[in-house]
Amino acid sequence: MSVLAQLQKDGLVIATHNKGKLREIEAMLAPLHIQVSASSDHNLEEPEENGETFEANAAIKSEYTTKATGKPALSDDSGLEVEALQGAPGIFSARWGGPQKDFYLAMDKVKAALDEVKALPPYKANFTCVLALSLPAQPTLFFRGEVHGQLEFPPRGTQGFGYDPIFVPESHTETFGEIDPAIKHQMSHRANAFSLFCDALKA
Repeated sequence: MSVLAQLQKDGLVIATHNKGKLREIEAMLAPLHIQVSASSDHNLEEPEENGETFEANAAIKSEYTTKATGKPALSDDSGLEVEALQGAPGIFSARWGGPQKDFYLAMDKVKAALDEVKALPPYKANFTCVLALSLPAQPTLFFRGEVHGQLEFPPRGTQGFGYDPIFVPESHTETFGEIDPAIKHQMSHRANAFSLFCDALKA
């Protein structure tokens, strides 16, 4: 049985409590006709993400979810990497928003950090997304996607989530917070990772 056939048969648990991520992932999975549920549907807690890479943290979430549910699980670990900040906030992107995951607070912290190191625009940055697919009794598979661009302040737009309002992808003038979600879903770091994920399912 192919991986795609297994997912269509057993369904797929999205190992996230982030509603923004969940919406994007559900939209990208829709063409594959896979029945999707979320961690919250299974009353799962969030495991501690103590890995040192996007891959490690993604695996912590997907493997925990598969072990707890007995079902295939897909997780996403993603973050903003700013060149002038030596890749920060990186795997700590969500934590920069504090306990409430306030990304306007996080964006203010990024600007303050850039000012502290006396960085000058353009502030080059990239979003990175790593998907981890865990299946019962099988090795976890990883798919990495990136999108490059620059940061602009103050934040603009109400589309998307996270750091989207300050990130302008290459060859564009609008932030991810301003770009129509349907267009963003074709070009984002998550979209690039999903393209690799879908290619692997169809192989």
